[in-house]
Amino acid sequence: MTLDRKSVMDQLIAATVKAGDMVKTAAVKQKKISHKGRIDLVTETDVAVESMLKGELDGLVPGANFLAEESASDASLGEFTWIIDPIDGTTNFAHGLPFVANSIALWHRDRIVLGVVNLPLLGEMFTAIEGEGAFLNGNPISVSATVEMEESLIATGFPYAIEDHLETVLAHLKVLLPLTQGIRRPGSAALDLAYVACGRYDGFYESALNPWDTAAGTLLVTEAGGCISEYDAATGYRLGAKSILATNGRIHETLSGLLALD
Repeated sequence: MTLDRKSVMDQLIAATVKAGDMVKTAAVKQKKISHKGRIDLVTETDVAVESMLKGELDGLVPGANFLAEESASDASLGEFTWIIDPIDGTTNFAHGLPFVANSIALWHRDRIVLGVVNLPLLGEMFTAIEGEGAFLNGNPISVSATVEMEESLIATGFPYAIEDHLETVLAHLKVLLPLTQGIRRPGSAALDLAYVACGRYDGFYESALNPWDTAAGTLLVTEAGGCISEYDAATGYRLGAKSILATNGRIHETLSGLLALD
């Protein structure tokens, strides 16, 4: 099957705008919140946005299936698969913080070919088509030119099962905080990856993420000239891998070495 990527992207953007409008409308209302885990929240808006996106995208690519956060029973990928995080940063959304993303990607056979990370409460939409570069609100973006760790701003995130990862999280912070200009933790991996793509961050690392957290963002980073791997720079990143390291490429090996705690 030949995919008209431009046409599909145009329709994906239109659906994502609707998703963003739903988030903006719900952001100023009282939220109905439930728990998937001790600190893993879901709101009725997560479910509604996911349902809307699946309805809008269904049939857009014949035969495509869905891997979406609120309805995924497994992490299987077909020839074509839409990978959806309706609201990445649900805890932020529940607390009224604007660091919230709609993240949608299209997987084809063995890679991501389309990706959108929309930050509706910040008025920014990041888009990428494989081989055609990355964009912010229609304007080309690229990763930073920073080459020194002491000039780098790095982002990270903390797993929901923090008790299982606490020692490693603290060990990484202990190593990196004295060597960088700072560490940021907004609470949305999709946003973090988009910010690496446009040069706001020089690097991002996190563990225990799901495919829908990273799918669109990884395409943004690579299309903007950056580099993606697991913490070990020699190990290429696969969706659902135990760790992810995304950088401008210039600090990749150095940051990878600093994350190696063994």
